[in-house]
Amino acid sequence: MTRAGFYLARSLRREAPLAALSVPQETLLAAAAGKRVALVGNARALAETDFGAEIDAADLVIRINRAPMPSPQSHGTRTDWLGLAVRLGTADRARIGAGRYLWMSPKRKRLDHATATSPGFYLHPRADYAALAARLAAPPTTGAMLIDLMARADLTSLTLYGFDFFASLSLSGRRSAEQVPHDFTSEADWAAALMARDSRITLRK
Repeated sequence: MTRAGFYLARSLRREAPLAALSVPQETLLAAAAGKRVALVGNARALAETDFGAEIDAADLVIRINRAPMPSPQSHGTRTDWLGLAVRLGTADRARIGAGRYLWMSPKRKRLDHATATSPGFYLHPRADYAALAARLAAPPTTGAMLIDLMARADLTSLTLYGFDFFASLSLSGRRSAEQVPHDFTSEADWAAALMARDSRITLRK
């Protein structure tokens, strides 16, 4: 697809041409199969830990949006996959150095050409977003969507870091829970129920 074709499809909300740029979900999940996955959230409390080496020792490290990494000691340094619901500037893209981009947001007009044409690009289906939103009775966070997605893979383990469901707020912004459109209590309950029935998934805190 040409750059002009991409922007036309995006502006006219034509899903099929955009989806054609994505690897199939099955291909993405197969790439995580058999791996120990670290999914790193953006809770401020993570900055007070020393999980960095543990995160970097995972087979696959997934971070979220602008992926703040204030210290290698707390956050590690590797980013294999980056789950996005925001546009990245050039400086953030270079700093994070992700090997693969996953566009998780249903808001396609935020999707930029550089991300959509990057190697291994993945576009999360709107139907999957809607199904999770229905379970939570609220728009899911990017982190919740990534947990939901990775739980479908035949991975060895999924360890969550930096997930306290906004109890310590976010390193990536200053908004309070009341200023964002998510239900963090619902997400915390959903994640706890998922971990109770899937022993592969653990939360480090």
